[in-house]
Amino acid sequence: MDKAAALGADALGIDSNSLASDRRAAIEELYEAHRLAVYRYLRSLSASDADAADLTATTFERAFRAIDRLRPDGSAVAWLLRIARNAAIDDGRRSRPVSTLEAVREAEHPTAETPEASYLEAERVEELRRLVRHLPEAQREAIALRYAAGLSAREIGEVIGKSAAASQKLIERALVTLREARRVER
Repeated sequence: MDKAAALGADALGIDSNSLASDRRAAIEELYEAHRLAVYRYLRSLSASDADAADLTATTFERAFRAIDRLRPDGSAVAWLLRIARNAAIDDGRRSRPVSTLEAVREAEHPTAETPEASYLEAERVEELRRLVRHLPEAQREAIALRYAAGLSAREIGEVIGKSAAASQKLIERALVTLREARRVER
């Protein structure tokens, strides 16, 4: 994500007045700049690609209706991911429990060249998923926002309602826990 994409509406050249008057153009710019981060985050919380795609659509529909609440000095991606988080929570309440940190799209990672390498990679990813599922919920979410959505600690804090330092600490504790769990299993 480029620096302008990580910043708020001002970085996208959208002022407060145009947000209210030209919602469609504003949401199109936000969609183009942040759709992958939103999708990746939701994919890390969803059971399937289709569920993540549906939640991504829901996120941008809600963002369209609430575009006038985007603060010009705020982070647009954090605002969108907070909407995405709420959409995932709502979806989980209505239907099934949301799984944690499913794989980010295969296309993002080069496919192994041999069947054996493919199998070993799939096994490694499944081990990581299993370990992440055992993390406390706050740590799972921080890891998903950091590695699936690519957010900074400050932006994660905006999404989950914590300070940047507290968000960074969640990530650090999660990584220590994952390393320790992996070490113990070997």
